[in-house]
Amino acid sequence: MKAILQRVASASVTVDAQLISSIGKGVLVFAAVAPDDTPKEVESMAAKVLKMKMWPDDAGGTWKRNVQDINGEVLCISQFTLLASTKKGSKPDFHGAAGGEQARELYDHFVTKVEGMYEKEKVKNGVFQAMMQVNLQNDGPVSVDYQSYDAEVTLEIQTHPSSAQDKGKSKTDAKAGGESEYQLPAELLE
Repeated sequence: MKAILQRVASASVTVDAQLISSIGKGVLVFAAVAPDDTPKEVESMAAKVLKMKMWPDDAGGTWKRNVQDINGEVLCISQFTLLASTKKGSKPDFHGAAGGEQARELYDHFVTKVEGMYEKEKVKNGVFQAMMQVNLQNDGPVSVDYQSYDAEVTLEIQTHPSSAQDKGKSKTDAKAGGESEYQLPAELLE
């Protein structure tokens, strides 16, 4: 399973110009199910979504509070395109994403677990397999990318370059066997 979490001031999803769900301050979660995912991996991912420390505390310490700590909301959106492969040619290959009923069951299980571990009324959802328009006001911006492999979850923090000198910085891919190296702006590390 793969999920991208975005810290948001607000987010909403519409289908055919009809508002389906909206949240205020919280986390927007784009989630994709892989063919070999299991309920155990989905449950682990649900827990990670709620435990990720993405907000500062009242004393100004960064990366101290999770969505539950801030009494925030969660909007989950199914997005199989997260698992696209772009290794060959210019057309994405979606064979890395689960399809049909398997994907629906595991995605629904994911949302149910997030609801069960938090407050159900604070967890919203999109429409599985629908063409959705997602609007968000990103807070930071802060985006976090999780991927589960064999019930093990790895973490990548993606920062959005704010200056020309940040654009050349990179990270080592944790899956390649090396340690992850992140170049965050100094004010985010305090």
